[in-house]
This record gives sequence, C-alpha cells and structure tokens, in this order.
Amino acid sequence: MRDEFWDTAPHYGGQKEIWDALRAAAEADLGLARAIVDSAGIIVTSDDMTTCYDERGAKYDLPKYVLSEPTNLIKDE
Repeated sequence: MRDEFWDTAPHYGGQKEIWDALRAAAEADLGLARAIVDSAGIIVTSDDMTTCYDERGAKYDLPKYVLSEPTNLIKDE
C-alpha cells in the first residue's frame, strides 16, 4: 500500500524531487529525516510530518500509514 502511494504521489501535484525527498525522510531515522527535509527546503507544519510545504508553497499531504508501521494489520505469511 505504501509503494502505491509513493508511486502515485507526484500526480497529486508538487514537484517529484520533493516527493522523493519526503519518501526518503519517511523511511529514514529521525536525524537523517531532518537533514533530508532541511536540505530539500521542505517546511513541515505538523508534528508528525503529515502536512508539508515546499519553498514555492505547494502543499504535500502524507497519510499516516506511510510514516509508520501499521499496528492493526495481519501480515501475510
């Protein structure tokens, strides 16, 4: 489900480079995530990174399921 979101995210608007940086930040540890966000010029307006803006003012909404592992799903085996 995460891959599907990231594959289609650029179609929601904004720049592909920012979406790529957001994906890298979402999949990194906290220290690296901050460095990625800062170097890409991303402005995070929520504590959990669900709402971000680029330097041009484009809004990027991230669903919570791409930011953390879901705890209420059963894994396929």
